Amino acid sequence: MNTRLVLVTGGARSGKSGLAIDLAEKSGGWPVYIATATAGDPEMTERIKKHRRERGSSWTTIEEPLDLRRVLAAMTRGENAVVLDCLTLWLTNIMMEDEEDFELAADILSRELAKKLRALGGTVVVVSNEVGMGLVPDNQLARRFRDMAGQVNNLFARTADEVYLVVSGLPVKLKG
Repeated sequence: MNTRLVLVTGGARSGKSGLAIDLAEKSGGWPVYIATATAGDPEMTERIKKHRRERGSSWTTIEEPLDLRRVLAAMTRGENAVVLDCLTLWLTNIMMEDEEDFELAADILSRELAKKLRALGGTVVVVSNEVGMGLVPDNQLARRFRDMAGQVNNLFARTADEVYLVVSGLPVKLKG
């Protein structure tokens, strides 16, 4: 079963999610949005509501901050149009769960995730923030996170059939 795996990366509020949804909708598959964000404060709650409205009622939304393996195992293989939004929030959730062994857990889980996404069939669009283009963070935890996010993005970019970088709302195709 063939899977078209796409990575969409870029800065905050650059238009990554909109491009991911557009790519998935154009594939014609069954639209499933897997959200890794959690509503930890009123502002984030509003962002989540806004994203749901923008997607519309044709999308099935699955909210899972950590156990993406379980979600993917429950999905039917076939003509999917999956958007996984986003890897960097998922990494944040992993780090908050186990800060001490964060790098090992993130490395293992991201490799497993890439394999499971590849096996889904249809189109799978993964969204991730590009966090390595700014200043070097001033604390160890932030540097660990930045480095791990870079490694995970690198893994997904190598694995993906297509890669887009979104800058100021403009998608730049890097691969595929």
